[in-house]
Amino acid sequence: MARLFLLAALLLLANTIAAHGGLANYTVGDTWYRGYDPDSPLEGQEGQPWMVQRIWATIDPIFFVNDTGLACNTPGTAPPSYIPVAAGDNITAVYWYWLHPYGPMSVWLADCGTSCEDADVNDLNYFKIWEVGLLEGNIVEGIWYQKQFQNWDGSPDLWPVTIPATIKPGLYVIRHEILSIHIENKPQFYPECAHLNITGTGTAVPSPEYFAKFPGTYKEDDPSIRIDIYSDEMKTATNYTVPGPPVWDGLVNKYCQEC
Repeated sequence: MARLFLLAALLLLANTIAAHGGLANYTVGDTWYRGYDPDSPLEGQEGQPWMVQRIWATIDPIFFVNDTGLACNTPGTAPPSYIPVAAGDNITAVYWYWLHPYGPMSVWLADCGTSCEDADVNDLNYFKIWEVGLLEGNIVEGIWYQKQFQNWDGSPDLWPVTIPATIKPGLYVIRHEILSIHIENKPQFYPECAHLNITGTGTAVPSPEYFAKFPGTYKEDDPSIRIDIYSDEMKTATNYTVPGPPVWDGLVNKYCQEC
């Protein structure tokens, strides 16, 4: 009997570890862009001309809102290349697996100016272009998008978003973030970043109320971040507020409507 309990404990531990994951690749139309693989040698990936994603060294999460890795993971080393994408087109993030069921997901852009390779990701102004959290039901027993986007047939988990059609063209960091809240008062952040070269004829830029910095925007005592979803208070709750500023609607800055 003792051996059975030990085996069960080991299996639980293994499943907990295996539940972590990360953004492996990107697709735009029929074109596949390979991301970083923390299980493969660094020297075969860092600085390679095909690399479009900032380096993330491990599938383990970021635990603290003041961690510099909250922007683009750790170490966040810049790649040399960009994913070309037209404003109004979709870009899809590809995860080989994802097992956590609770928490919000969001996608952000940040204008790099003349170069994303030289940009300090902790100093960029990120703005949110997509978010989703609880889809239906209560917080514990309901359906979150984080669970819904998972596939159990062996195919990868796909996370498509649309680049705002009116956005000003240029070089941008795209930041995908999964926040998992399945452990009591111990949030787990999973951010990954890539470089985009957005083309188009748009002129829209977000106004400052949409901007966020990482770290800096999230607060440790935010009730959407430091949360016990198993508490009596949360058992019947059906509303959840995704942390951070609102999603940018893609409209031209209201102070520049005539520009």
